Amino acid sequence: MRYFLISSIVIGFLLISCSKKELTETQPKKGDVTESVYASGIVKAENQYIVFSTVNGVLQTINVEVGQTITEGQALFQIESDKANLNTENAQLAYQLSKQDNNYIRDKISEMETKVQAAKDKLALDLSIYNRNKNIKKYNIISEVDYERIELAYKNSKSNYEAAVKQLAQLKSQLQNDQIRNSINLKISQKTKADYTIKSAFYGELFDVLVKKGSMVTTQTPLAIIGKKNSYLLELEVDENDMVRVKLGQTMLVSMDSYKGKVFEATVDKIYPIMDERSRTFKIEAHFLNTPQQLYPNLTAEANIVIKVRKDVITIPKSYLIDGEYVLVNKDEKRKVKVGLSDYQNAEILSGLTVDETIYLPQ
Repeated sequence: MRYFLISSIVIGFLLISCSKKELTETQPKKGDVTESVYASGIVKAENQYIVFSTVNGVLQTINVEVGQTITEGQALFQIESDKANLNTENAQLAYQLSKQDNNYIRDKISEMETKVQAAKDKLALDLSIYNRNKNIKKYNIISEVDYERIELAYKNSKSNYEAAVKQLAQLKSQLQNDQIRNSINLKISQKTKADYTIKSAFYGELFDVLVKKGSMVTTQTPLAIIGKKNSYLLELEVDENDMVRVKLGQTMLVSMDSYKGKVFEATVDKIYPIMDERSRTFKIEAHFLNTPQQLYPNLTAEANIVIKVRKDVITIPKSYLIDGEYVLVNKDEKRKVKVGLSDYQNAEILSGLTVDETIYLPQ
């Protein structure tokens, strides 16, 4: 019974204490409000890219080390290419043999050109005889049989000449096609062989090697990461709902876990005009205006892209707003106010409140 009485007294005391609890209060202040758009992403090196192979095979040699400066066109990896070497040798042999065959064809072309010239001379002679006898035929000086024999000789000469010209053209076309075909086959084989040597596309620094010697690589296997040395940018993602407010040249305030408590300025200098359907975000790039002393690829970063700034305006903490348009005055009176810009902490009050009044935190 005594236990029940003590508990009742304690509960009553707590209720009285809670009812007398003072509300947290504050007064509007003059200050600045910055409207911004949130973005998050990573630090990347300029021209940073992942190296891939264009062929499948066993990784035979790694020619570089992490941290090494890489020149454009430098050989990074060598993939086993015995089959490619044999194919190139076969193509080279076929090309050499075709050159010998081409010499034979050239001799045939020379012979055919002689035949064409002889056929042309014969045609000219027979045409001259045919024209003379055609003119005198009307005077019945030549018999019909002789005239037909002369006419037939002319027609045969014409057919022989046309056939010789056609054959000459075919030989020249064959020579040209054989040369082109064998040259292309050799170039294809040499290109395929070269694909087994993986080279750098840019000058830069080798940040990481992602494979080991002797491993099987495919065209989908990332081999290494390369980027421009000591030159970094921000690659960030912006939600589709905010993207229409982001413009080139806007300033952003960047924070990173690697530099806690510090804020760096950057500027938007590239907007990718397509949305990622999976994340529903747009990708943008920015460059630091005041670059941190030390950066590394893939450091995480968060940014607030500045959209508008209002200076020397009446502001209150956003937590004091009720339903986004009311404040609590006189401890229990809700008053409607007109809200302007707002950031993550404060909201601008356009009307309905003065700096001399006191507002209370809603419970």
